[in-house]
Amino acid sequence: MISLSFNQKDRFQEARERMVTVQIVDRGVKDKAVLEALRKVPRHLFVPEEYINEAYDDNPLPIGYGQTISQPYIVAFMTEVAKPDPSKTVLEIGTGSGYQAAILAELVKKVYSVEIVPELALESAERLKKLGYNNIVVKYGDGYKGWKEFSPFDIVIVTAAAEQVPEPLIEQLAENGRLLIPIGAPNAVQELILLEKKKGRIEKSRLTFVRFVPFKRL
Repeated sequence: MISLSFNQKDRFQEARERMVTVQIVDRGVKDKAVLEALRKVPRHLFVPEEYINEAYDDNPLPIGYGQTISQPYIVAFMTEVAKPDPSKTVLEIGTGSGYQAAILAELVKKVYSVEIVPELALESAERLKKLGYNNIVVKYGDGYKGWKEFSPFDIVIVTAAAEQVPEPLIEQLAENGRLLIPIGAPNAVQELILLEKKKGRIEKSRLTFVRFVPFKRL
């Protein structure tokens, strides 16, 4: 979906390809569409200028206001597990700099993203608009409540650690939908959980250990 023209040589192209090959493919992510999205989206445009040369490193980076942009592998892993396709609508809780939303927007019909830090909500909305993403809507708000107006969602991705799954997010999940959320105490190792809604019932899978910033509420 990205509409920026990179006719001039992108000096980060090699770094981005190395990121995908070494950090992501070598760790088992196989979905070709997901890998292509990661090769395409310029991650260096989603980090503060002082971290631009670290944009493709194998770790999260600060983006201000106590928030981070997730490690590239975790973005890839969560995206693959979500099983995106062009027919699906996504709810993202925790827009941050907008990188995860941009990756998803390359793969799905529509992304609705909620950010609790007003400055980040404004910055990411402007950034994504400049990059040409017309299938992402960002709003400032309390992600615990989801975004009922546009529900149900085929995919819900939460990029902050909660101690329990917010009930509104389960309610807003479509039949056969997939919800990914890190569960655990703040400032500790958490567990990435997958919830699938099947015939109105929720099936839970434990995926891997992660470390995310805490889930905040208004």
